[in-house]
Amino acid sequence: MDLKLKNKIALVTGSHRGTGEVIAQTLAREGAVVVFHGNEEGAAEQVAAGIENAHAVWGDIASDAGCDQVLQQTQSAVGAIDILVNNYGTATAGKWAVSNTEGWLDMYQKNVLSAARLIQGFSPAMREKGWGRIVQLGTIGSHQPNSIMPHYYASKGALATMSVSLTKELSHTGITVNTISPGYIRTAELEAGFRRRAEKKGWGDDWSDIVKNIVATEYPNPSGRIAERQEVADLVAFICSDLAGFINGQNIRIDGGAVAYV
Repeated sequence: MDLKLKNKIALVTGSHRGTGEVIAQTLAREGAVVVFHGNEEGAAEQVAAGIENAHAVWGDIASDAGCDQVLQQTQSAVGAIDILVNNYGTATAGKWAVSNTEGWLDMYQKNVLSAARLIQGFSPAMREKGWGRIVQLGTIGSHQPNSIMPHYYASKGALATMSVSLTKELSHTGITVNTISPGYIRTAELEAGFRRRAEKKGWGDDWSDIVKNIVATEYPNPSGRIAERQEVADLVAFICSDLAGFINGQNIRIDGGAVAYV
C-alpha cells in the first residue's frame, strides 16, 4: 500500500532507540524525509546514518531550552515539517504513598509539556501549508490506569485530553491530531525485565513461553501476545498518511483487545 508520504518531512521525538526508532525508519521507508531525535548530543546520529534523507537533532525536550534547540536544529536541517510524532515519553516507578511533587512534575514535563512545546513551535508552519499530522504516543493506561505509577498515568491521560483540545483548535486547517495508545510492546527493556522475572519464576528462557506467562499473569488479552514495535510503527505511519485524513481527534488503542469496552 502506498501511503503517499514521499517527500513529506517528519520529526519523531525519542527516535534514537526503541519504538521511536522503528517509527522513524518506517516513515523513511515510505519515502518521508525523517528527522531522528535524541535528548543527548550524538544520540540520534548513528540511527540516522545510512538512511537516505535522514537527519539527526538533539535536545532535552523536558525543558523549554531543549525544545527550542530541537526546533531550531530541525528548521535549519529541513525547514518546516509536515509530520510531528511526539513519541518521546517515559515512566518512573511510584506509588500514591511515596510519589512526591517533584516526581509528578517530572512526568508532566516529559510526557505532556514536551509535546505541547513542540506543537506550539511546529504547528504554525503546518497551518500555513494547509496540511499536517500530529501523532501522540500514549498508553492504554489513559483508558485503564493502574494504581501504581499514578503520576505517569495521569500525565498520559493529560496528553490524550490535550490532543482532543488541539484537534478543535486546529479545525479546518488540514491538520489532524491523534493519539496512539499501545499496551505492552516488545522493547529491549521490557523483554529484559520479563526475562529476569522468568528466571526467578521458572518460566524458562524461550520467549514464546515467557509471553504466554505474561498474558496469563500480567497482560490478559484475546490476541494472546504482546505487540511488536513494527506493528505500532505501521499504525503510526498509516495515521500520518492521506489515507487516514478523516481519522481525527481519536485515542486509538493497539492492545490486542486488552481494554474490554466499546
